[in-house]
Amino acid sequence: MNRTNKDIDQRIWQVVMLIPAGRVATYGDVARYAGLPGAARRVGRALRGLPEDTGIPWHRVINAQGKLVVPGGSAARDRQRERLASEGVCFRSAATVSLRQFRWHPE
Repeated sequence: MNRTNKDIDQRIWQVVMLIPAGRVATYGDVARYAGLPGAARRVGRALRGLPEDTGIPWHRVINAQGKLVVPGGSAARDRQRERLASEGVCFRSAATVSLRQFRWHPE
């Protein structure tokens, strides 16, 4: 990974670290707060590169429709759902969160 990509990853991870327990942010939100408007996919790439034992709360990042994007039936998706539920995030369906209720707004 070149220096620029590592710096971008660091900016993204710093924003994700700011999302409080019980709140979620979309990939686009994280990109915007990291100074990367329009780079939602880049956020996904940075989060996919995290080690499994990371302390960065990757589970608080969901898509713009309020859905978990980790593939259904996977251990990672189960972990994401369990972690969010343990923080008090309620699901409208098996994989959908109310952004109106749980979206993080740092401003």
